[in-house]
Amino acid sequence: MLIVDILAAAGEAAAPQNKFGFAEALEQGGFIAYATVIILGIMSFGSFYILFTKWFEQSKILRQFNTVRTSFWKAPTLREGAAKLEKNSAWRQLVDDGIAAEDQHAKMTDSLEAHDWLHGSLARSESTINARLASGLPFLATVGATAPFIGLFGTVVGIYRALIAIGIAGSASIDKVAGPVGEALIMTALGLLVAVPAVLAYNYLQSRNKRIAEMLTGFSNDVLANINSKGAVKPAIASAPAKAAPAKPAAAPAKS
Repeated sequence: MLIVDILAAAGEAAAPQNKFGFAEALEQGGFIAYATVIILGIMSFGSFYILFTKWFEQSKILRQFNTVRTSFWKAPTLREGAAKLEKNSAWRQLVDDGIAAEDQHAKMTDSLEAHDWLHGSLARSESTINARLASGLPFLATVGATAPFIGLFGTVVGIYRALIAIGIAGSASIDKVAGPVGEALIMTALGLLVAVPAVLAYNYLQSRNKRIAEMLTGFSNDVLANINSKGAVKPAIASAPAKAAPAKPAAAPAKS
C-alpha cells in the first residue's frame, strides 16, 4: 500500500496543472473581465425573459382567436359578442373601441367623416395592440447586434494583458502565449453565445407578430363592415352552413 501511495503522489505531482480555466481568466482579467461577463449575463437573462413572456402573450392571443371564430360572430350584436370575449384581450379591445366609435359616429353629420372616424378609431386601436406586442423586441435586436462586440472588447483587453505579461517575462514560448490568448477568446465565445439566441428569438417573435397583425387587420375590417351595415354583414365563417350528415347506404333489394 505504501508503494501505491507513493506512485499516486508522484503521478499527481508530475501531472500538469491547468491554470487557464474560466475562473482563472476572470481573475487575471480583473475588473474588465468581470464587467464583461456581468453585462453579457444581464443581456442573456433579459433575452430569455422577453422570449418566454412574449411567446406566452402571443400564444394567448392566438388561442383567443379561436373564440372569435367560433362564438363571437354568432352573437346577434357586437355588444353581446364582446361579452363572450376575455376581458383585457386584444380582440375585446378592438370591439370595445369599435363600439365606442360607433356611439360617437351618430353625432357626426357628414357620412364620409363618420366612416373615416370609425376606420381611424379601429386602426388606432390596432396600432396600439401591435405596439404592445412589439415591446421588448428592440432589446433582442440590440443584444444580437452588440453582444459579439462586447465579447470582442473583453477579448481585445485580455490579449493586451497577455502581451504585456509576455513582454515583461521576456519569453514568447507556446506555453506563455497559448494560455492567456485562449483565456481572452473565452469572452468572444460568450458574446456569440448570448447574441445567437437573441437573434433567433427576435426573428421568431417578429414572424408571429406579423401573423397576429394580419389577423387583427382582418378582424378590424370585419368589425367595421358590421358597424356600417348595422349588423347585417358578418364574416363567411359565422354563417357557414353546417355539414350535411352522411347519407345512409341504400338497402339491398330483397331476393325473390
